[in-house]
Amino acid sequence: MYRKFTLATVATVALVGTATLVACSNSGTDEGTTVTTSGSASAADSASAAAPAEAVETQLFGASSTRVINDELTRLAGELDPPQDVALNNDGSGTLVTQLNEGADADVLITADTKSMDQAEADGTVGEPQELAANSMVMVVPAGNPVGIRSVEDLDGVDLVLCDPQVPCGGVSEQLEKLNDLDLTPVSLEGAVGDVLGKVTNGEAEAGWVYRTDALAAGDDVEVIDIPHANEASTTLWVATVNNSPNPEAAEALAKLILSDEVATRLEEAGFTPSN
Repeated sequence: MYRKFTLATVATVALVGTATLVACSNSGTDEGTTVTTSGSASAADSASAAAPAEAVETQLFGASSTRVINDELTRLAGELDPPQDVALNNDGSGTLVTQLNEGADADVLITADTKSMDQAEADGTVGEPQELAANSMVMVVPAGNPVGIRSVEDLDGVDLVLCDPQVPCGGVSEQLEKLNDLDLTPVSLEGAVGDVLGKVTNGEAEAGWVYRTDALAAGDDVEVIDIPHANEASTTLWVATVNNSPNPEAAEALAKLILSDEVATRLEEAGFTPSN
């Protein structure tokens, strides 16, 4: 049996079909808008995630001898998460310990000897220290060795500069003087090993006793003469976080970096003997 379609029926079908097409068209537009909005949000989230973290400002109090690794240390600190912008204060260990005890702001302390770090612990200014590296002393003379010094036995009448006994490099110098049965008469005693080196390189002194690391850093500006028994009077560097650090987490991260294998490699290149 065949079904008859009237004109009204056809018109009704046409209207329904048109309505359906409009509905589908509107639905598609809504979905497209939703997808576009979702994509924009996702891109914004990605941009936000890709934005570099703001650097945390930290302060490192480092013994004068450690200045030779300053550049590498600040570079590596800038690669931490979050990155750190490290301000450096290099001076004699005793001076740094005194500054901390007087309330100076810092996050990490590195001393060039055990005595200074022991004092910082006794003052209650630092946490538990960790052994970092060892250093030993050599004698340096200006490039060309103007007065012809060949050994520690040639220092009579020479303008010799040493560290003050109150700082680590001075304590080591005193030990070496005794070990070598010498009676030295330095023309000046300096508060930091860098000052001893400076007087030799600028011609104010004819010889000076400095750490091996300082001699290496000076390059062609000096000539190096070994001091007998130097290994018997080596000094140990220590690192510790500061108890009143404004940012304890950043202080811990910086101390961990200083004790890392990466920094140990740089220490060795600079002439230190790393402890790890």
